[in-house]
Amino acid sequence: MYDRVDRVLIEDESLRDGLQIERRLFSLDEKLRFIDGMVACGVRRIQVGSFVHPKKVPQMADTDALFARLKPVDGVTYSALVLNDRGLDRALAAGVGHLSLSLSASETHSRKNTGMTLDQAKAQVMPMIARALEAGIAVRAGIQSALGCGYGGDVPLARVCAIAAAYADLGVKEINIADTAGLGHPRSVHETVTAVQTAVGPGVALSLHLHDTRGLGLANMVAGLQAGVATFDAALAGLGGCPFVPNAAGNIATEDAAHALEAMGVDTGIDWRGLAALSLEMERILDRRLPSRMAQVVKAAA
Repeated sequence: MYDRVDRVLIEDESLRDGLQIERRLFSLDEKLRFIDGMVACGVRRIQVGSFVHPKKVPQMADTDALFARLKPVDGVTYSALVLNDRGLDRALAAGVGHLSLSLSASETHSRKNTGMTLDQAKAQVMPMIARALEAGIAVRAGIQSALGCGYGGDVPLARVCAIAAAYADLGVKEINIADTAGLGHPRSVHETVTAVQTAVGPGVALSLHLHDTRGLGLANMVAGLQAGVATFDAALAGLGGCPFVPNAAGNIATEDAAHALEAMGVDTGIDWRGLAALSLEMERILDRRLPSRMAQVVKAAA
């Protein structure tokens, strides 16, 4: 059932999705050390930050400076998240080559997260995507709460497909389906991916952003793999969680995902043992146990 995909790209989001909710501020040097460590372990796409208001998300206040200090590495993509036109202006000025922009498929989540209705958010985001594409930036367009809303429950699949189709019409080549509240299960993941694939056609790749709120993150990854998805978001040590979703847990851990895929014979190019060691370093910095399972396996074997 896995022969549709023999190689997977994992985008690590620990420095953006993971750190944005941490109170302990990380310095530029610390961020760069983790980036270098992940690159050395074979991670080939890293979302290193977001261009957001520094007072609202202090962890991301140095994203411009971080991009200025990143060293290009062949085969490695450094990405960022933007939420508004000001953020896009900053990303363009920083020379970012890959950006994530998104809409929520949930009316309630959209209002909580952005202060805008779905229609208002769409009116803002779609022109931003068009502008980024015209500037030659690779855009990954996301659909938040695609597998359910932490406030309102079920989200109509037809709405998810309509957003995806609108992205495809703009020329977006990758659409990210996000289980923002971690409400998805393997069957709903497979059904959603299959429906969106039909809505956008064969020229658009899909990726999955999975939270592990109910312990189904890796199972949902496998369901996506079975449906033909070849790109997954994860975060070192399982960091993360949406500040606008009640009880949302972190992402699936990058090292756990890489280990599971390796065990199934799917290539990621990632040294999950090396990442597990980095996760243990993150644990020491944050002074608490983090969700990574393989980090604990490596620690117990040491």
